[in-house]
Amino acid sequence: MGDNQYSMPDVSTNEPSSERTTVRRLPKRAVYGRAQIDAILDEGLICHVGFIADGLPFVIPTGYVRVESQIYFHGSAASRMIRVLALGADVCVTVTLLDGLILARSAFHHSMNYRSVVILGKPRLVTDSIEKLVALRSFTNKVARDRWDEVRQPNEQEMKATSVIVLQLTEASAKVRQGPPVDDEVDYAVPVWAGVAPLKTRVGLLEPDDRLVQGIAEFDPARLTCFR
Repeated sequence: MGDNQYSMPDVSTNEPSSERTTVRRLPKRAVYGRAQIDAILDEGLICHVGFIADGLPFVIPTGYVRVESQIYFHGSAASRMIRVLALGADVCVTVTLLDGLILARSAFHHSMNYRSVVILGKPRLVTDSIEKLVALRSFTNKVARDRWDEVRQPNEQEMKATSVIVLQLTEASAKVRQGPPVDDEVDYAVPVWAGVAPLKTRVGLLEPDDRLVQGIAEFDPARLTCFR
């Protein structure tokens, strides 16, 4: 996209955690404060994990959860991503929240409002049974508040079939674009609508499972993560 003249207030509260996480393209949009980074990670539901396996690049979308200064992934112990990450391979993890579409007066300056985080590092396999259980509980409760306490928890076979990977938030940075379109001064006279089309995640009407136990109370959608 264009929009190269856009300048947002400098909301960085800290220096970059490393040279690798320094935002170089439009550095005014950089956010290095952990509070802002954590807020983006907590709102997101899906991340993309980039890694190299057998000499080829892969980027896999997956769920995640942040617990204090680390994020967790989980999946089948037989999956390629889990096997590679368990060996401590270098990874690049990204989370993006799309907040709006920017309709400018020129094609070049069309853009998007977004909040994104990039995390670099070497993950590890979680082998401690208590840490693993805490991570799985956090995954479940991220989808719906207090969900873990009301459902059947994993049995021994399910625990063995599931691997959990953890990545420290040692090297992380965020980038944020907010506000209206920024056109070239000459283009403000172009007679076309310009502005922001906000985008929000929302929950539709709940669709009860046909095999619900009779008399079960309706689930409160306000407990879902996207309402936080």
